[in-house]
Amino acid sequence: MTDYGLTARVHQICRFAISLVTLVWVGIGLAGPESLVAQDWPFPRGDVQSSGSVATELPDSLTVVWEFKADEAIEVTPVVSGDRVVVGDVMGTLYALSRSDGKQVWRHDFDTGFLASPIIAGDKVIAGDIDGSVYALALDDGKQLWKQSTDGEISGSATVFGNQVLVASQDGKLYCYDLETGKPVWTYQADDQIRCSPTIAGEMTLLGGCDAKLHGVDLKTGQAAGDQWPIDGPTGSTPAVRDAFAIVPIMDGVVFGFDWKQKKMLWRYEDFDQGQEYRSSAAINDKVAIVSSQRKNIDALDLKTGKRLWRYTLRRRADASPVIAGDDVWVPASDGRLVRLSVDDGSEKWVYEIRGSFVSGVAIAGKQLFVADDEGVVRCFQ
Repeated sequence: MTDYGLTARVHQICRFAISLVTLVWVGIGLAGPESLVAQDWPFPRGDVQSSGSVATELPDSLTVVWEFKADEAIEVTPVVSGDRVVVGDVMGTLYALSRSDGKQVWRHDFDTGFLASPIIAGDKVIAGDIDGSVYALALDDGKQLWKQSTDGEISGSATVFGNQVLVASQDGKLYCYDLETGKPVWTYQADDQIRCSPTIAGEMTLLGGCDAKLHGVDLKTGQAAGDQWPIDGPTGSTPAVRDAFAIVPIMDGVVFGFDWKQKKMLWRYEDFDQGQEYRSSAAINDKVAIVSSQRKNIDALDLKTGKRLWRYTLRRRADASPVIAGDDVWVPASDGRLVRLSVDDGSEKWVYEIRGSFVSGVAIAGKQLFVADDEGVVRCFQ
């Protein structure tokens, strides 16, 4: 997902063994979000398809089991792997917390802030900052392993494919690095800024650009995978993939449904009665796509037709992207409410409220939910 609030607040895995671990880990992600109950949440949208969806059913009522207070506001989604929870704050500190009790395991201080969530790739943490730098740190102790630089702000999280890491930059390029060494592999050039995360779809990655195109890039060569698909306007939203479907909201209030395998548009959704603006990413399962607009509306769209099934209106907008977990939709809102809705009809099922504001999305791993707020508090619910 892309969250935009930070820009306004900050002047802004011997190699074979490691590769094998990474390939197994990524293989789990490629199996699809509903194939198992995920015990980890290593990407801000859950998996390499950026689906924002898991099969996990959380308890009817959740309790905060621990809290951690960072030095500054947090506007990125926590990522979770094993006994580590990793998150970055707006002034450039990465924190690794114990999943069991929330205590700090390590911290690494940088000179800039993080608009994009870190990811966990096997035994590494990959993070990109607002100055365009890409860092690889050891998950175990936070030691810096390598660093690369781009020519623009990094607004979307990295992703991985095999032993490679992909990072998009506002300089309009998609960078592919060797995950182990950080050595550049290839670079893809778009026509304008890229503010989203790369999404894996088969043997290519999908990117929504500010050039009003959905880009398909061959993961082996870094070349365009055929013609790019017009989307009628700029987007900072990360494409969400489920099977052959790819869902892309744009800032101009349209949600597109594509068949990425056949490279064709299936449908477009637009609210002609009340114009929307989309700055977050969709959550999709095998039936619906859930989108959140800047007009405070949470809409459920039929995945096959794009028809709106239900709408829930928040008190204030949600900058964070929604997440589907089993029969629930989770929406952290800017009014400090964490809202749980029924995926079937949008009815409100549970609400938790804080004094601050939720800017980033939730992470759901096993039977736990993790979320951070703009006062720097990371909470673990169970």
